[in-house]
Amino acid sequence: MASAFGHAAAAWAINNVLQLLTHLPVRVLFLGVIFSILPDIDVIAFRFGIPYESMWGHRGITHSILFAFVLCALTTLMVAKTKKEHLTFFFFLFLATLSHSLLDALTTGGKGVAFFAPFDNTRYFFPWQVIKVSPIGVKNFFSDRGVAVLLSELKWIGIPLLISLFILYIRKFKQV
Repeated sequence: MASAFGHAAAAWAINNVLQLLTHLPVRVLFLGVIFSILPDIDVIAFRFGIPYESMWGHRGITHSILFAFVLCALTTLMVAKTKKEHLTFFFFLFLATLSHSLLDALTTGGKGVAFFAPFDNTRYFFPWQVIKVSPIGVKNFFSDRGVAVLLSELKWIGIPLLISLFILYIRKFKQV
């Protein structure tokens, strides 16, 4: 998996892109950051002896497109007040949540991502596995391996996101 920092950075970048089109309240940005990290709640499965490869294991159902859709649809129903807010909030939250699985499919470790669970538990990686996989657990993260992960994420997530945001902001200011 990418680290919580990498996932949160993706949600922040998605928010910034959408801010060029519409305003998202801070509470929705906060939810997007939380949702971009939330799929890793499945690591608790290890404590219950659930195998990694299980649909209920790590990178299983909580990393699926269906999970992102249902979570974001239900949340949007609770937080949005107008039809425009429903569409905007759902779109942002869905992209932020799904970005987690997309980033995980770019990592150098694990057994892939079950994008189509519960209908299909096949695990997928993208052809380019460039992001160093993060160790599971906070204690394991604060190590040389954790530093290597952060440097990898800076290279493969942070710098491309900053460049794309810079280009978007330049385009926005040229239009003004």
